[in-house]
Amino acid sequence: MKASDLFVKALEAEGVEYIFGIPGEENLDLLESLRDSSIKLILTRHEQGAGFMAATYGRLTGKVGVCLSTLGPGATNLVTPAAYAQLGAMPMLVITGQKPIKTSKQGRFQVIDVVDMMRPITKYTTQVVSGDRIPSVVREAFRLAHEERPGAVHIELPEDIAAEITLQPLISASVARRPIAEYKAINRAVEMIEAAKSPVLLIGAGANRKLTSKMLTEFVDKTGIPYITTQMGKGVLDEHGPLFLGNTALSDGDFVHRAINAADLIINVGHDVVEKPPFFMKPGGSKVIHVNFAGASVDPVYFPQLEVTGDIANSIWQIKEQINKQDSWDFSFFRKVHNAYVAHRSESENDDRFPILPERFVRDVREAMPKNGIVTLDNGVYKIWFARNYPAAFPNTLLLDNALATMGAGLPSAMAAKMVHPDRPVITVCGDGGFMMNSQELETAVRLNLHIVVLILRDDAYGMIKWKQAHMEFENFGLDYGNPDFVKYVESYGGKGWRVESAAELLPQLKHCLEEPAVHLIDVPVDYSLNDQTLNKTIKELSSKI
Repeated sequence: MKASDLFVKALEAEGVEYIFGIPGEENLDLLESLRDSSIKLILTRHEQGAGFMAATYGRLTGKVGVCLSTLGPGATNLVTPAAYAQLGAMPMLVITGQKPIKTSKQGRFQVIDVVDMMRPITKYTTQVVSGDRIPSVVREAFRLAHEERPGAVHIELPEDIAAEITLQPLISASVARRPIAEYKAINRAVEMIEAAKSPVLLIGAGANRKLTSKMLTEFVDKTGIPYITTQMGKGVLDEHGPLFLGNTALSDGDFVHRAINAADLIINVGHDVVEKPPFFMKPGGSKVIHVNFAGASVDPVYFPQLEVTGDIANSIWQIKEQINKQDSWDFSFFRKVHNAYVAHRSESENDDRFPILPERFVRDVREAMPKNGIVTLDNGVYKIWFARNYPAAFPNTLLLDNALATMGAGLPSAMAAKMVHPDRPVITVCGDGGFMMNSQELETAVRLNLHIVVLILRDDAYGMIKWKQAHMEFENFGLDYGNPDFVKYVESYGGKGWRVESAAELLPQLKHCLEEPAVHLIDVPVDYSLNDQTLNKTIKELSSKI
């Protein structure tokens, strides 16, 4: 068969449902092979949108999301999504086209070394040099994309190779099981936890994969040990209960950091070095048990006393089966931390000031959404407020990126989330800056008949950097801009636009938009002027008094 047909059959054999992307002339054989395939081509308006959709598909399903571009500028537009997937541990395959490699009459027009370009930001990158190599190349790419730690892989399919004839058969996936931790490590972990006075559980990004939520819930139910989450660990355990001590959204000085400092043992589950460190170890300080798929990367501030290396869910299950709740455990200080954190969080949630305050819009989004609803965040200062103030009940119901932390991913992520979970409500929260970086994907969302709500927090500036500029006592300079009329903008694509003019209008408008199937956009003026006072001063002062 034609090599491009074999390539598509290899993708089908791997269970691919969608390919997100923008084809070019170098992809035309592949495009023709897709025409009669079970795989659906989702045509986007920018390669970045395609890449972010593929990465989010991988994040939510655990399967490899696939995106496609042509050579040259199409391929370079997928660099940011590849880095997004790689740092965020999202399984994703990037497919790019290329000019003929056996003969070429166009010199180096649009030709760059895409394989080498992708090398630092992927787990695997290769050019297909023969149609006969397609089965092994595709199988290896999917194997590596899935393998812990998941990430991005890249295959370049040149135009002339795609048109070749090949007789090569497909290669079936091998049966693979992740290794489990040695029993001696499990026994030592149980001993250390039972001997501790005030142990605390810290849940990181790595625990938000491979269905560890069930085992961690059983562990907490049996032991009653309080828990903390990092930003990308949100939702692994239900954050509504009294054992939740907070999220490490700020670098230091928050209520949650008082609990970390008071713990004599930190059970660090799914630690990922791409996230900002949730704590710093000191000689003679708290002991740390590292529970992860891989061993710890030791540095001056992270040198755990015990490493439990293997499948996380299995490790937690083994510890849970052996451990006994101890009367000597003292969680009284942690209860004070929880109560102080909840009390402070609720102080400004009913504030009627307008433009709206961050605490109020986070509260309204939480109230509007059911527990299984999905909120995707672009990147901006509001991410801190959602991480702190939005209790998540299930894994991957608050999708934020604390790895690459790129702007422009919020809207495409929401679109992919709605495709994966069409029965669940989906809201994306974007700053006006991040939204405009991929706002053209509104047309894609309308064309796909997706029911999503786009909540734009408008401050007419790059608010995160402006906040830090003010905190560092620099003059206000270089970060303000103008915006289009967002209501008319979404309507021009065929969606529905709304504008709130008081804080009281937001929650009813959110509820209406969640009930009416359409692409909705809500323009919400936001006031970040209290950020510096609240995040850098008030919280630290209050938490220090616990």
